[in-house]
Amino acid sequence: MEPVVVVAVGGVFLVVITVAGLFTVQQQSRVVIERFGRYLRTAGPGLHWRIPIVDRLAGRVSHRVQELEIKVESKTSDDVFVDLLIAVQFLVGEEEETVKAAYYKLSNPGQQISSYVFDTVRALVPEMPVDHVFSEKDKIASAVKERLQGTMRSYGYTIVQSLVNDIQPDHAVKDAMNKVNASARLKEAARNEAEAEARAKELQGIGIAKQRLAIANGLKESVGACAEAGISPEEATKMVLLTQHYDTVTSVGAHSKATVMMIPYSPDGMSQVGDQITSALMLTDEARQDGKAAAEH
Repeated sequence: MEPVVVVAVGGVFLVVITVAGLFTVQQQSRVVIERFGRYLRTAGPGLHWRIPIVDRLAGRVSHRVQELEIKVESKTSDDVFVDLLIAVQFLVGEEEETVKAAYYKLSNPGQQISSYVFDTVRALVPEMPVDHVFSEKDKIASAVKERLQGTMRSYGYTIVQSLVNDIQPDHAVKDAMNKVNASARLKEAARNEAEAEARAKELQGIGIAKQRLAIANGLKESVGACAEAGISPEEATKMVLLTQHYDTVTSVGAHSKATVMMIPYSPDGMSQVGDQITSALMLTDEARQDGKAAAEH
């Protein structure tokens, strides 16, 4: 009986030891195993076994991409303080030596990365004016990534990407920049409006000139037709002008909001209107001829 009991107890003990030594590792991670406090090996994803009591699961290292956001305050070359939000994406490689270095060499990788980011940004931003900080943010991100890649590789970390997610100057500076931008846009809008108005006036002047030329040609033809009918040029001109006068009065009455028009419509009054129009035209013609003569001399 005693050998049977011993065998049974031994079997139970082996089962317990076997079950106690089993462990699993999740995908995209590694487990660091130590034996009596000394590094032994790393275990990849899947089911594994260790010697209970002798071997210890020291820790787990993830291979997933991690992101660390760091807010850095710095002063530009024109003495403006800005806050830059830097996002650093990093991961640990899957090679055994890389996992070992990442686990044992750095106790706080986030703090180490932050220190290098602060050092890089505060060495670069003070050489730029505040406007260049916005336009050169890709340059800042590239400088941070280059600095971290060369340094963190020896610790087992790979820098995937570095991004400048946000740049916030002091509120007073931000308001001033917005006012400058708004003022520039208002000036541009006023300039465009002035140019449009000048162009409209130019086109309006061209239209009026063409309209007057057409009227003059029409009057000339009318006077010529009357002369062929035996009417003297003076009487023909007066008749045409009076006809135009009547058309104008009719148009004003049809489209104007005025309710009363004071116009002399007696025979003498109409004769005076015709004489006045003819005299005005003759004076205009004489002035034009005098100007032409003076220009020739």
